[in-house]
Amino acid sequence: MGSAGKDCPDTMTADKSEAGELALEPLLTCKLCLCEYSLDKMTTLQECSCIFCTACLKQYMELAIQEGCGSPITCPDMVCLNHGTLQEAEIACLVPVDQFELYKRLKFEREVHLDPQRTWCPTADCQTVCHIAASESGAPVPVECPACQLTFCSSCKEPWHGQHLCQENQTSLVPAEQGFLIGAETESPIKQCPVCRIYIERNEGCAQMMCKNCKHTFCWYCLQNLDNDIFLRHYDRGPCRNKLGHSRASVMWNRTQVVGILVGLGIIALVTSPLLLVASPCIICCICKSCRNKKKKHSLPTT
Repeated sequence: MGSAGKDCPDTMTADKSEAGELALEPLLTCKLCLCEYSLDKMTTLQECSCIFCTACLKQYMELAIQEGCGSPITCPDMVCLNHGTLQEAEIACLVPVDQFELYKRLKFEREVHLDPQRTWCPTADCQTVCHIAASESGAPVPVECPACQLTFCSSCKEPWHGQHLCQENQTSLVPAEQGFLIGAETESPIKQCPVCRIYIERNEGCAQMMCKNCKHTFCWYCLQNLDNDIFLRHYDRGPCRNKLGHSRASVMWNRTQVVGILVGLGIIALVTSPLLLVASPCIICCICKSCRNKKKKHSLPTT
């Protein structure tokens, strides 16, 4: 299968004009696989100038497209100082055509979901992007699909209900101690991230979800924020009690591990603090002595 792009911009390759020069080229280490390759097998990113072997970069891009939901593909180097982002021309050059088309489609869908002035037509077989008129009060407005002529609410995506509130046209809200459970929608296999509004599908497993797009952690059932709930106490009470998806023993073991880590860090801090206090005069003396020696070396002799 061919690649989407014909010419790869800024791909670092060796000059093959002379056969002898290629053998003299120094080997470069790929930061992903830690293997050494010649210059012609490496690719440099345009935005951050980080260099990787072309094979690893292709695999990284294909995986990022499949799991990134259209998010920008960043430099695979976790300590990249420039925080580079791959350009579309680079992606098109290194991935197959079908993967590049998938990336463009996911990217467009993400842009629509994040744009408050655009939305998708709720008709299943329509898939038309509709424009939402600006509302000064922030109240829902009617949106007309230019393709199927359906008029729907900009907030709940149900057929336009005039001056009635959206809650009157949806399943009633059940108030909870933390968050809300929305009727039968609590068992829906697809929901939106509460922060970035990206659609997430859950097939099975734990109810503690992390959005791959914005890294936000939340409860799948009530969409409650769990970023700071390291002990998972959200599932001890309220409507989500015992809905984590793990046994009680597993939850207790997780909490024990967290407590053990925190206690271990505290013990290390207590043990090292007196040692640092005792050694600090010696360290200061060594630094001062080194500074005095440097000043003596740089001082000019007097006549």
